[in-house]
Amino acid sequence: MAVPAHRVLVPVRVPDSVPVAPLPGLLSAVARECSGGRPKCLGPAPHGKPGEAPGSCLRISVDEHVEWEKPDLSQAEVEQKIKEYNGQINSNLFMSLNKDGSYTGFIKVQLKLARPVSVPSSKKPPSLQDARRGPARGTAVKRHTSFYLPKDAVKHLHVLSHTRAREVIEALLRKFLVVDDPRKFALFERAERHGQVYFRKLADDEQPLQLRLLAGPNEKDLSFILKENDSGEVNWDAFSMPELHNFLRILQREEEEHLRRILQKYSRCRQKIQEALHACPVG
Repeated sequence: MAVPAHRVLVPVRVPDSVPVAPLPGLLSAVARECSGGRPKCLGPAPHGKPGEAPGSCLRISVDEHVEWEKPDLSQAEVEQKIKEYNGQINSNLFMSLNKDGSYTGFIKVQLKLARPVSVPSSKKPPSLQDARRGPARGTAVKRHTSFYLPKDAVKHLHVLSHTRAREVIEALLRKFLVVDDPRKFALFERAERHGQVYFRKLADDEQPLQLRLLAGPNEKDLSFILKENDSGEVNWDAFSMPELHNFLRILQREEEEHLRRILQKYSRCRQKIQEALHACPVG
């Protein structure tokens, strides 16, 4: 089943060199490593932009908000699509139509996190079995510990048709007892078409179950992945006060080092000019 024509996807190509952001070098590297922010080269553009050479690399920040056109289905069309969807699956993860016109169903999300996450230090890191059972009741603990989630962990969520991408992220973090700021993560859709793999970051208010219904149950046509929030800008609001103080100290050290190098550069230049003056014959 092909990817619906109403969704325009852009293939991701990893650039040879990452564009330098307008931040000091070390601070930029540290902050982006923590927040997951890095520009990506998405391209080439499908039809090109005015004044752009064919095949040129279209640089788009993956957190740029894009309005995606979605068909406005009637109640009868929704009911028909749900019947078609349920007829194609080989499990009991059916979609169900509610009396109010909404519908419920399951979405499968794969976790591809490159960095460790934080959980309450009084709790052991949750296994996949723990995540399936959900968070246990207990007292709040302020101390946290970090660990890596199982690579390529998968979680099925039972959601409503109007459940938003941001709510899906928050639910996943709760299932795995993760206390990190949800803004550090993003939900992506992945699709395979014509031998190429396509990625797109979902906007916070997009509704994953609707996308699942439109694409059908085939995961090659559409699958969901939770990743670090690859943003072209560092989201400073997502950091704690100690982290921000640490960044200020890094910034001060970078500033001092930058000033030292500038003073050395001009001092050497001044010395060479003075040497040249002394070497000039008088008169």
